[in-house]
Amino acid sequence: MQETGRGPTSDPDSATTLEGITAFEETDLALVDALQTDPRAPWSRIGPAVGVDATTAARRWARLERAGLAWVTAYAGPATATVGYVELGCRPRRLTELSERTAALPWVASVEHVVGDCDLFLTVVAPDLAALGRRIGTDLGMLPGVRSTRTRLGLRIYQEGSGWKVRALEPARRARLAAPHSAGGPSAHAPRAEIDRRLLDALGADGRAGWAELAAHTGLSESTVRRRLTRELRDRDILVRCDLAQEAAGWPGIATYRAVVPHGELDATGKALARLPQVRLCASVTGSCNLLFSIWLRDLDGITALEALLDARFPRLTVQDRTVTLHTAKRMGRLLGEDGRAVGHVALGF
Repeated sequence: MQETGRGPTSDPDSATTLEGITAFEETDLALVDALQTDPRAPWSRIGPAVGVDATTAARRWARLERAGLAWVTAYAGPATATVGYVELGCRPRRLTELSERTAALPWVASVEHVVGDCDLFLTVVAPDLAALGRRIGTDLGMLPGVRSTRTRLGLRIYQEGSGWKVRALEPARRARLAAPHSAGGPSAHAPRAEIDRRLLDALGADGRAGWAELAAHTGLSESTVRRRLTRELRDRDILVRCDLAQEAAGWPGIATYRAVVPHGELDATGKALARLPQVRLCASVTGSCNLLFSIWLRDLDGITALEALLDARFPRLTVQDRTVTLHTAKRMGRLLGEDGRAVGHVALGF
C-alpha cells in the first residue's frame, strides 16, 4: 500500500461516525499537528508520533478530510511569486457577490470578510509587479460594487500558515517528525514550467497525493516526480501545509494588524512576532505601515491580552489599524462554508 496518499477510502466506522462530526477529538488535533509538522510523512511515521498505529491514523485522517474538517494543500512559495495584501471597500449590497467572485479567481489565494476600514481582505498572487498591478487595478478594481482598493506589497515573509501549529503534540513527539525550516526573503525566480504547474495543481487539490497519482497528473515517471518535488520542497518553491476548520478546532477569532516599526528593528521584530503561538501570518509590507500580521484566537477577549503582550514585548511597535474577520470564504485555494469547513477547491495559479 502506498502510504503517502489520502488513506483508506473505505472506513467501517464511516456510516455511524461521518454524519454529524462537528468537532475535533484530542487525537484528531494531534494528528493535524503531526501533519502540520510533516504534511507528506508516511502513516508509518505519523501514527507513532500521534500514539496510534498507521492504519488508525490513516482512517482518522480520511474521516476528517471527508467531513471537510482538515485538509492538506500546496501552493507556490513566497520567493516564487509576487504577493499583495489587498483591502477592498465594497458597496453593502454587493458584498456577498464580490466575496464569491473574488474567491473564484485562481490568483486570489485567500478571501476574508472583515470589519474595520475595509470589507474584504484578499491575498493576491502574481508572477511580477506588472501583473499584480493589472489584477488589482483592473481585474479587481473594475468589479461592480468595489468602492476602493488599498494594496500592501509583501516584501519579506516571517511567518505564514505552513509554519503555524495547533500544538497538540508533545514537543518530543513533534521533534521526531520535524524537518529543517527556513524562511527567506524575496529572490529572483524563473517562470514556473508547465510540468511544475501541473504538479502544483495536483498537490493543491490533495497535498498527500501519492507518487503514482502525481505521475499520472503530470505525465512524468514516478521517480522524476519524486526527484522534482523533493527539490521544490527543499528549496521552498512549493509549500505544503495541513489546515483545518478553525472554528471547530477552537480558534474562532482572527484579527489582522497593520503596524509601524522603526526600519532598523523591522527584521528583529518580525522574527520575534513570528515565534508567538497566536501568529499565523507576519510580513513586512509597503505603505504607511511596514508590518502586517494576523493572529488566531480562542475568543475575541484574547485581543486584549495579545495587545497587552505587544505593548510589553514590543514597545517600539505602533499598531495603526486592526480588522477582525467575520468569515473566511477562501484560504489558500480552499473554499470554506459558513462553519469553516472545506467545501471546494480552486486551483491556484498566476
